[in-house]
Amino acid sequence: MARIETPKRVRGTQDIFGDEQRRFAHVLATFERVRALYCFQRVDIPIFEATEVFARSIGETTDVVSKEMYSFPDRGGDSLTLRPEFTAGLARAFLTEGWQQYAPLKLATSGPVFRYERPQKGRYRQFHQIDAEVIGAPEPAADVELLVLADQLLRELGVEGVTLQLNTLGDAETRDAWRQALVDHFEAHRADLSEDSLTRLAKNPLRILDSKDPRDRPAADSAPDIDAYLTPAARAFFDAVTAGLDAAGVAWTRNPRLVRGLDYYRHTAFEFVTDRLGSQGTVLAGGRYDGLIESLGGPATAGVGWAAGVERLAMLVPKTSPVAVDIAVIAEAEEFHLPVVALTAALRRSGYSAEGFVTGNPKKRYEKALKADPAYTISLSRMNGLPHVGERGRRVTFHPDELRAIIDPITNGLA
Repeated sequence: MARIETPKRVRGTQDIFGDEQRRFAHVLATFERVRALYCFQRVDIPIFEATEVFARSIGETTDVVSKEMYSFPDRGGDSLTLRPEFTAGLARAFLTEGWQQYAPLKLATSGPVFRYERPQKGRYRQFHQIDAEVIGAPEPAADVELLVLADQLLRELGVEGVTLQLNTLGDAETRDAWRQALVDHFEAHRADLSEDSLTRLAKNPLRILDSKDPRDRPAADSAPDIDAYLTPAARAFFDAVTAGLDAAGVAWTRNPRLVRGLDYYRHTAFEFVTDRLGSQGTVLAGGRYDGLIESLGGPATAGVGWAAGVERLAMLVPKTSPVAVDIAVIAEAEEFHLPVVALTAALRRSGYSAEGFVTGNPKKRYEKALKADPAYTISLSRMNGLPHVGERGRRVTFHPDELRAIIDPITNGLA
C-alpha cells in the first residue's frame, strides 16, 4: 500500500499552541477588557467582502490592492476578497446596516485578516488584528480617546520600549498644498529616485517620504515638511490632540515623515513603534480617515481608528503560565474510576478547574497528577481502607460519607 503523504501547513499560516497560544489569548483578553473600560462596543463583520469594498477604500493603486489581496470569483461570478484589514468592512457596515442612526459609534473588533506577502518574523499571510474605530465624531477628542486606549492597552499587556510617533496630515486644503510642494520637490530629484518612488510620484507622492530604499532617503529627508502648509484650523486640530495626550499623561514624539498615502486620510496619523522587533517595529498604527465613507458612496462622515497585529503584540508580552489546576482528582484503584468522573464534573460545574486522572498505571496516577501542580488533590484509594484528600501532596484520610464536608472547605478556600 502506498504511503499517504500528509499535506503540509500552507506557507504563511500558523498553528498556534502552548505558550505562543497563551500569549495570543492574553492579548485578546486584555483588549476585550480594556475596550470595555472605554465603552467601545464589540462588533463582528464578515471575513470576506465584495472586492470593490477594498478597491475603493484602500485604493486600487496601493500594494495591498494590486499585489496582496486574496480575491476570487464565487460560484455566482461575483468577485470576493478575504479582508486585508477591518476599517473598510466596518465603513461598509456603517452604511448598509443603518448604523448612522447611532453615530458617533465607538467600535472594537478582532479576528483573522489576509495578505499575500513574503512571510517573515511576526508577519503571516493569515494573521490576526485587534481594531478600534470611532465613526461619526469629527472632534479631536475622538483621536485622543483612541490613543489613550491604545496606550493603556500596551501598558496592561506589559509591552515595554514602545514610543508613540505622531504627525498631522492637515485638512484637505493643507494636504493639497503640501502634496503639490512634494511633487515639485521630487520632480527636481527624479534622477535620484528608485523605480518604486517614480511610480509613487505619479500616484501617491506622500509615500516617498517613508520609503525604505536608500536611494530615496536624500530626496525624502530634504523634502518640505507639512507645517509650512497647515491652515489655522488644521494647526488648531493637531494642537488639541497633543494637548489632550499631555493631559492624559500619554508620552508622544513628533515624526514629520509619518504619512498615509490615500487622499481620504486627514489630520492625525500615528504609530506605536518598538525597537524590539528589528526593522518591522510598528506594533499599532492608525489615523483619521474623514473621507473614507464618501469613497464608499456615503455622506461626508468623520472617522478615526487603529489596528494592531495580535502576533506581533504576543511576541512582546511577558511569558505566560499554563492554565492553573485548582483540584486534581485521582482514582488510585479501578473501582473509583466512575466516582472520579462524577466528582470532577461536579467540581467544574461549581466553577473550579479540575482534572481527573483515571488512566494509565494506577500506582503512578498520583505522581502524574502532581505534575499538573494542582492547588489541591482528591485521591480516591484504599489507604487504610478510606479515600483521602491532600493539599499539594499532604494527604488526609476521611470516610466516603464525609466527602462533601471535606470538599466544601477546599472550594471555599479557592473562591
